[in-house]
Amino acid sequence: MTARTMAGQGPYDGNNATESTERGQRVRAAPRVARLVFVYPRALASTHALGETMLTIGRNASAGAGLVVGHPTVSRQHAALRWDAAAGRHMLADLGSHNGTWLDGQPVGALSKLLGDGSLVRLGDVLAVYERGEPPVAAPQVSRDALPGDSLAVQHLRAAVARAAHDLSPALILGETGAGKERIAAEIHRLSGRRGPLLTLNCAALSPQLVESQLFGHVRGAFTGATQEQSGFFRAAAGGSLFLDELGELPLELQPKLLRAVELGEVTAVGSTQAHRVDVRLIAATNRSLLEEVEKGNFRRDLYARLALWEIVAPSLRARRADLIGWIDRLHRARCEQRGDAFAPLEFEVDAAEALLLAPWSDNLRGLQRLVHACAAGPTGRIARAGLPQWALPGELAGAGEKGQVTPASEVKRVFRPRPSREELVGVLAANGWSLRAAARHFERDRKQISRWVEMYAIEIPGRAEE
Repeated sequence: MTARTMAGQGPYDGNNATESTERGQRVRAAPRVARLVFVYPRALASTHALGETMLTIGRNASAGAGLVVGHPTVSRQHAALRWDAAAGRHMLADLGSHNGTWLDGQPVGALSKLLGDGSLVRLGDVLAVYERGEPPVAAPQVSRDALPGDSLAVQHLRAAVARAAHDLSPALILGETGAGKERIAAEIHRLSGRRGPLLTLNCAALSPQLVESQLFGHVRGAFTGATQEQSGFFRAAAGGSLFLDELGELPLELQPKLLRAVELGEVTAVGSTQAHRVDVRLIAATNRSLLEEVEKGNFRRDLYARLALWEIVAPSLRARRADLIGWIDRLHRARCEQRGDAFAPLEFEVDAAEALLLAPWSDNLRGLQRLVHACAAGPTGRIARAGLPQWALPGELAGAGEKGQVTPASEVKRVFRPRPSREELVGVLAANGWSLRAAARHFERDRKQISRWVEMYAIEIPGRAEE
């Protein structure tokens, strides 16, 4: 593909920060970047920075197109992108193209439609993902094999892992099931340089009695069936890291003991009175919002505060749509290697690729692995939308809409949305005139929750906006 990128010099190009003034104060919002990532067909894969200048997308540069897309289904002047300063994002309009323009599965006409972060743009038979967010920080020390992808969400993830890895403070990984939290824990351990092992314990897989014994060990005769002494995971992970998966399932009565182990660095085996010193880096993960669990009384606030010294969010597959086709190739290649088969990429018709990119993928990478297995075991040749497993269609995964109907990303119910960082919250508030209601819409949360975050982060609101 031949392409020419046009980037504006305004506040959205990442070089400057937007400013807001109220009561004589000047507040600088976090700088933002926006880009269009072409993902289908694979031959057109590329990323284009977007500025505030009006941008025409088309096949023929001589016809005045600013961004050239060399595909026969794209018209010479196909669509236009323009920056909407009030909305803080770009708008998309069709320029009378022959093969149409779609946004999240819905047709776009001459009237512009707003793009959201992760929106899917279809130009003829070409698919692209719109991304916007804070500029990513490079983290070359983080393995791209362990945490692959080039979406903004994954670039921010690698930067967060790089920051947390060399500090031995506890790290808390938040994210939906199947989002790759164990991969993140393994990479944190690798980069930490600790010589001991990385051990994993799933807190949801054992009864409360067994969890305590597994964590802290037990002496002989401590309970029925304790025929010999066990050291427990904390002592076995000495000099290394202990990964507690599904931490949100840890019984409330065991949480004080875990807090003591984290704060004092010592554990006491079940049935014993002797404390043992332990040198362990603790990494925990959960698919629950622990802050909400604290508010419900299901999780100790002091333990949450102690474990969340580093808080890392594993982005859902929906949040990294630009990487989805790459993940399909990666999982299919691994499957072929396991079976000793020659690797050839799975080929999809555009309607099938669009459906997969629009699906909510509640099971994330596990669901994608299931899809790869189903497609690889099916008939050879290009896979049409009708050839996809029924459960993999957007309407089926979303649990709403007619069978086969494409569900826009904006209408997908999100299972998990973690608390934003202080910087992200300040940036959204500043960009929306410090309106709590606007911030609530942005984060898909109740206005009262935004108020709690503002209070927790001690953010000074320069005059409450009229709500």
